[in-house]
Amino acid sequence: MTRWTKIFNSPPVAAVTIVLLVFGLLFPLRNLGNLELLELNAYDFFLGLESKTLTPQPITEILIDETDLQKHGWPITDERLNRILNILLRHDPRAIGIDIYRDLPVPPGHQELSTTLKDNNSIIGTMKFGQNPKERVRPPEVLEGTDRFAFNDILVDPGGTVRRGLLFLDDGENYYTSFALRLAMAYLVEEGIYPQADPDNPEYIRLGSATIKPLETNDGAYINADMRGYQFLLDYRDAPGSIAHFSLDDLLTEKIEPGMIEGRIILIGFSAESVKDFFYTPQSRTFITHQQSTGAELHALITSQLIRSAQNGDLPKSFWPDHLEYWWIFLWTALGIALGFRFRSLWLFATLAAAGLVCLNFTVYQAFVAGWWIPVVPPTMGWIGSSSLSVAYMSYRENRQRALLMNLFSKHVSPQVADAIWEQRDEVMESGRLKSQKLTATMMFVDLKGYTAVSEKMEPQELIQWLNSYLEAMTDKVIAHDGIINTYLGDGLMAGFGIPIPRSSDEQIGLDASNAIECALALEKDTEKLNHEWEQNGMPAVQLRVGIHTGPLVAGSLGSSERMMYSTIGDTVNIASRLESFSLDEAGFTPGTNCRILISDSTRSHVENMFILEPVGEISLKGKESVISAFRVIKSEDQGTKEESI
Repeated sequence: MTRWTKIFNSPPVAAVTIVLLVFGLLFPLRNLGNLELLELNAYDFFLGLESKTLTPQPITEILIDETDLQKHGWPITDERLNRILNILLRHDPRAIGIDIYRDLPVPPGHQELSTTLKDNNSIIGTMKFGQNPKERVRPPEVLEGTDRFAFNDILVDPGGTVRRGLLFLDDGENYYTSFALRLAMAYLVEEGIYPQADPDNPEYIRLGSATIKPLETNDGAYINADMRGYQFLLDYRDAPGSIAHFSLDDLLTEKIEPGMIEGRIILIGFSAESVKDFFYTPQSRTFITHQQSTGAELHALITSQLIRSAQNGDLPKSFWPDHLEYWWIFLWTALGIALGFRFRSLWLFATLAAAGLVCLNFTVYQAFVAGWWIPVVPPTMGWIGSSSLSVAYMSYRENRQRALLMNLFSKHVSPQVADAIWEQRDEVMESGRLKSQKLTATMMFVDLKGYTAVSEKMEPQELIQWLNSYLEAMTDKVIAHDGIINTYLGDGLMAGFGIPIPRSSDEQIGLDASNAIECALALEKDTEKLNHEWEQNGMPAVQLRVGIHTGPLVAGSLGSSERMMYSTIGDTVNIASRLESFSLDEAGFTPGTNCRILISDSTRSHVENMFILEPVGEISLKGKESVISAFRVIKSEDQGTKEESI
């Protein structure tokens, strides 16, 4: 037996092997980032299920749309931008964020705009940090060297979705603050809230009630992600409509109520499609423009999240340590094995597999709502992979067991018995072979009288043909009476009734004994027919000796995994064999018959009043010290009743 054969024959070993195989495949898949995009999409899905904050935010967006550009021209001149700022300044906002680059003058009105920017501390300009110095866009010249400009770079994940925000970036010489953080700080300073180092970990930023921990390279579903700067997860908790927005024309025509400007953060940006300042977010259901968010809207959402964190203690999602995440994946992989090994019904398996996936996703979502982002894709794959492989293994094992059982029994039992053996295979199979068990059964030996003398007078081919016709007739009768051909013994056979499935009641044991005797009587009739045919063809007639005994024995498979046979061992087998070979002088054939059937007293006790029996008396069997009571079977009771009525 090979190593792999041993594995496939042992469900516990196979279960461990499958778990390690599936987990061993998931481990590198996840560590190499192959599952990152799927996990991020799951994150988006759970974000979409979370309840949203309906409270209006202290932010007003002035979004320059396509109609505004057609009416007021492109690009927005310094003069036009200066007018926009002066209208807003009249209503005393806390901060004005300009998400429009002004590194170069756009005449006319450049000097006036520069004066407005310089003289009003509430105005915050933007710059682009870029991936390298060649991509950098400088802030308005008049704001350089102050703390009133910030970078407006937006992080985009693989797949084009924005899930992370930035607080700081550095180029090795200087630190730069993000646009959203500058706006939030300008608003919160009025409430006495300032960024400061966390008391427990000075490397973390504490903003009001919340300590914002920076993302690390493998947090959540991210694998070896670029986490330069100070990054954090965006929660997208603000419901659509919670941040007010107006067009440029609304502002210039004074359609905006002063209360939507006073004491608020005003963010100026573009929503015109021609500017192409659009980003996909977890809230984007499809790749349609109006379902994307503009850069200005994203900055407003990030600013809102920072303000909520400072005021209410709202925090981004937390993460498990790596070792807990892998134990979580391993757990679901192991549970999948338990499912596949426990339930064999396809419909039940499919139902429970689906229920398991629902349970897994529900658990992950509840953790998500509670503030934890834990893996869902790897445990899902572990659950499906291990359960599927375990089902495949069990199917292979069952097919192998069925082939083994059918190889041992299919040609020697009735279809009903074969089906019963298969249905109760768990009781009779162990480690890929029929397990040994002690049971009570009825054994029957059948042999030909004078076979040796007959065989010497026949040619080999003629002898084999003659024997086959005789054995085929006997085999058919054993199978028809729910017996099992245990083995062929040259000119005879050994059959068992009540194996390999243990009997649990005296009634079942009695039925097996009755079937054995009925089978012997049927053999007697068939022998008469065969003798008649053989005599007509010039072949010798035969007489049968049958020995039957009921009692305890041990049954099981013997041999190697490649060559195996089902065998019965014990005194019951020996007594049945001795009854068959008992001396003819002491218990010969009844005149006019060609079959002598001897049964033990044990068998007789199980078939009282079912057969006409003739006591033979106390007999000593070869190799046995004690004597037993034996009986010759004449006919069945029903047969006797019918003959009397005739």
